Amino acid sequence: MSSYYYKTKDSTVLAAVLAWDAKLAAFHAMRIRMADVFGGPGSPMYSGSENYVGRVKISASRDLDPHWCRPDQYGYRDLRSSAKPEKGATKEARAAYKAEHERLRALWNEHCPARISKDEVWKAVGICWGSVFMGGGIFFEYEGAVYFHLGFELKAGSDQVEGAVEILSSEFETVRQAVNAARKAA
Repeated sequence: MSSYYYKTKDSTVLAAVLAWDAKLAAFHAMRIRMADVFGGPGSPMYSGSENYVGRVKISASRDLDPHWCRPDQYGYRDLRSSAKPEKGATKEARAAYKAEHERLRALWNEHCPARISKDEVWKAVGICWGSVFMGGGIFFEYEGAVYFHLGFELKAGSDQVEGAVEILSSEFETVRQAVNAARKAA
């Protein structure tokens, strides 16, 4: 697989990447705040270029089983599509389970962040999401410049990032390590 490294200081590209970073930070803040409602944070899940929450990290107690699936290997549980009362539950108990489940479903809909897609930012910077899907790619901002690591070459007439210049992998890796160190420190 080929690797191509680029950087740009174009203001439009920088604005698109900073907007994505803000959107992603808001998504993760909302995901973590799910702990205030459900007792555990939402799981960070990824599918292609989308980020979403699919589960929450809560107790493995069997008392939660009527409303939540059993925990996965990481301790996250799915909210069931409908309540699953224990066998032999009375009609009144079943009605109570159903009411509680509707309350949980409403809380989920209110507090679970909506899916966000990175396709928008790829389009805004001038790259077709299909190229990224087939070849791969990442980007980040550092000190007013946007750095790209792509699995395909930017060529005139197809994918084009305004002001992008090719850089050495060593420059990219140095900056990437600085960004990762700053993220760990935060």
